[in-house]
Amino acid sequence: MEISEQLTSLFSAPVEETAESYVIEVPYREVTEGFVDRDAAYQVALLSTEKMSVNDGSPSESPNHNSPTEESEHQDPPVSEGEERIVEITEMGDQGDGLTRVERGFVVIVPETEVGERVQIHIETVHDTVAFGEVVQRYRY
Repeated sequence: MEISEQLTSLFSAPVEETAESYVIEVPYREVTEGFVDRDAAYQVALLSTEKMSVNDGSPSESPNHNSPTEESEHQDPPVSEGEERIVEITEMGDQGDGLTRVERGFVVIVPETEVGERVQIHIETVHDTVAFGEVVQRYRY
């Protein structure tokens, strides 16, 4: 999956049902930090938050099982060493490091972060199933 360089904001939010539509709330901080202009129109991409195993990058529980052909096709990691990204830390790893997920649920481990933090990271090391990033900048909410 290709992610546009025009990506303005990345956050997690539930899809809520109302009487005649579904609603995704944009977190207040996305507007106050200047990532989203409340008077502008945006394209929105929805990505599944299927839980992935940090150890092997495979789904821990998946209702859809891929065929052996699909599983054998190797995909390169969606990040590369030296790349910088703005991400939100969504969970904590077993060793106490912050975790974020990028395209295809790929895990990036970011030491010295906490759940809910929005940080700019520099990708230091990339493996087939996980990458490690260092904080370059922290954004205040």
